[in-house]
Amino acid sequence: MTERPQRAWCTSYRAAWVIPVAAPPIRGGAVVVEGSRIAWVGRAGDEPPGLKARTVELGAALLAPGFVNAHTHLDLTVLAGLLDGRPFFEWIRGVVACREALTADELLDSARLGILEGLAGGVTTFGDTAPGDASFDAMRELGVRGIAYQEVFGPDPATAPAALDAIGARIAALRSRASSLVRVGISPHAPYSVSDALYAGAAQLARDLSLPLATHVAESAAESELVAAAAGPFAEFLRGRGIAVAPRAPSPVALLERTGVLAPGALLIHCVRCGEADIAAIARAGAAVVTCPMSNRYFGHGVAPVAAMRRSGIAVGVGSDSMASNGRMDIPAEADAALAGDPAADAADRWALATREGARALGLADLTGTLEAGKAADLVAFPLGAPTDSPPAPPASATARLVVVDGVERVRDGRASGDVAGIAPRVRAAAARLRKWRDAPPRR
Repeated sequence: MTERPQRAWCTSYRAAWVIPVAAPPIRGGAVVVEGSRIAWVGRAGDEPPGLKARTVELGAALLAPGFVNAHTHLDLTVLAGLLDGRPFFEWIRGVVACREALTADELLDSARLGILEGLAGGVTTFGDTAPGDASFDAMRELGVRGIAYQEVFGPDPATAPAALDAIGARIAALRSRASSLVRVGISPHAPYSVSDALYAGAAQLARDLSLPLATHVAESAAESELVAAAAGPFAEFLRGRGIAVAPRAPSPVALLERTGVLAPGALLIHCVRCGEADIAAIARAGAAVVTCPMSNRYFGHGVAPVAAMRRSGIAVGVGSDSMASNGRMDIPAEADAALAGDPAADAADRWALATREGARALGLADLTGTLEAGKAADLVAFPLGAPTDSPPAPPASATARLVVVDGVERVRDGRASGDVAGIAPRVRAAAARLRKWRDAPPRR
């Protein structure tokens, strides 16, 4: 008789509650990890005998899929609190100026700190947009999963060919360093910073290279004014730069549809100002949405129609946006806020938004977002304050006890692995320098 090959040693993580998301919660459950994959999910003590496992008893804890933060600007973590109180248009101009004042090392440290904050809160996957490689490098270095969407800008259609050449070269360089954990995408920034020609060119580049695509859209009244009526602060700014401005489409989402951006897998960031026709167009195209409730609240932009989008079958994830417009990276709190207008939403819906739906929105649902055999071992465990007879909801403002990404323990007993002690002081120093620069009297 041929002897069956021995399987590698596994780890069985046991907890008072296991929340698979893809299946009902399990009281007294276990997740067996073999290498980088989940090998089995079920009741503790029922692990298959063929899995030789070391056991990690988490005790009074819940064990769930790692959270998915579907929209971040990790390299802007250093700007937390720096631009508070400014109107949206002025805030954007401030972000641009501050970014230009930061060194490459400061941007990298800022992205590292953002990832560490995410890990502490149970985030294992990030959908990040940035015009440089700091977030890409930080995600690779710290061992998290993510997509680094490379931002491209250009409101003047005359600059579109050069912008496309530049972003194509940058993406090619980054893709040569991509990994199974960190992928590269493209992000034409927003309707107020991207011409129709650049939108169309970016969409074609995404199709040609099979790139994930993300764009900020339908976020503010000022953006809608620009697109539909060629009016408002963005229109005035563009005209001041000598760029012709005319009405482009009935709505920002309609603009994306006309330029070929609205397509299967496209990630639409914010979507606060979406009517019935916009929602129908997004669903028809097979695009996804990420809503950032706390950031939208910070600006007073309003609330995305999440319930209507979900009823239409649209994958809706949640994101924290940048720490420049959000004081914390708390994905359960974002899920709570996103579902606040839906009286039918329950704990299962909150878990879905924080995990599975964010993975769907990023096109990563085959890898992460649920606890299922064969998927990547992206897990998070939180301590339970007291034993509970019913499955707990995602815990807001909680510190993870354990975080596993692709089978590797990145946080254990609340402490992140790796040499991270010096990052926060360096970011504080960069923030202090920016404040002095911001507050300095203008030169005469």
